Amino acid sequence: MEAIVLAAGYSSRANAFKMTLPMGQMSVLEQTISKFEGLCSRVIVVAGFQAEIIQEEIVKIISENAYSFQIKFVYNENFNQGMFHSIQKGCNEVNAPTFFITPGDCPLVKKETVQLLAKHKGNVVIPSFDYKGGHPIKLSSVVKQKILETNPEGNLRVVLGGYEKQYMNVDDAGVLMDVDTPEDYQKAIDYDNALNFSK
Repeated sequence: MEAIVLAAGYSSRANAFKMTLPMGQMSVLEQTISKFEGLCSRVIVVAGFQAEIIQEEIVKIISENAYSFQIKFVYNENFNQGMFHSIQKGCNEVNAPTFFITPGDCPLVKKETVQLLAKHKGNVVIPSFDYKGGHPIKLSSVVKQKILETNPEGNLRVVLGGYEKQYMNVDDAGVLMDVDTPEDYQKAIDYDNALNFSK
């Protein structure tokens, strides 16, 4: 399996470059990437805005850790045209029959959740908490092909609408939590601290 991590956005609501914000011993981006350890052979990070900062962060992650997967940096020169462009850019790189997609600012998903998703069959598998779908989602190569054939002005929701979705209920509020604003970041820090305290 492989994973696409979307890290091309402007961070416009975060008042900071959110991918490199600290969370525990790691950055937000590394927290997100680290969840694919032991499951994926490769994590494809699609960058756009301030791509050089993402590239530096990846170099740092690789130099400081011995992850079992490769990390591939991909630059999306059309990042300002929306997230679907970045998804297509990532899908272009995927070789595995199944793959995950997640925004880079979803660092609080439990590793166990990703392991459960990996085992779940279906073209489109979505983790669900409290009856709301979250991230990461798992897709098949059939869906990848459809994404690549779709007009770049399209969006993922429309593409996924053509497939039966398998929702997997998980006891993991982290699938719904992202870091869009300073308030989200503070909430994420508090949640992460509480999780670590309870271990």
